[in-house]
Amino acid sequence: VQLQAYGGGLVQAGGSLRLSCAASGRSFSNYDMGWFRQAPGKEREFVAAISRSGGPTIYTDSVKGRFAISRDSTKNTVYLQMNSLRPEDTAVYYCVAARRVFGTMAGSDVSKYDYWGQGTLVTVSS
Repeated sequence: VQLQAYGGGLVQAGGSLRLSCAASGRSFSNYDMGWFRQAPGKEREFVAAISRSGGPTIYTDSVKGRFAISRDSTKNTVYLQMNSLRPEDTAVYYCVAARRVFGTMAGSDVSKYDYWGQGTLVTVSS
């Protein structure tokens, strides 16, 4: 599967952005989807994930209550709605996919994600 992420940009602190990630190929419903980010000079970190069914979601603590991940299987697209943005949210955001036929959700386990998009830059000014 190929992933194309878009929707990043420059926003003031307290503002909102919605990232989108379009997945090509078939069997989108067989993939757990997620978002990771990497800020300048920092390690890559998990942000959010959603199960292949669109049910369970997982968030890193720093974005809980501010970000929401969702997916639309009719469009083969996963979204990350980001509200109340903070300067520390500034990073390149990567869309990821993990094919799962059975077993537990990929969640925050980076080793389970086989496919990565090209990244989209989010810059939050103070």
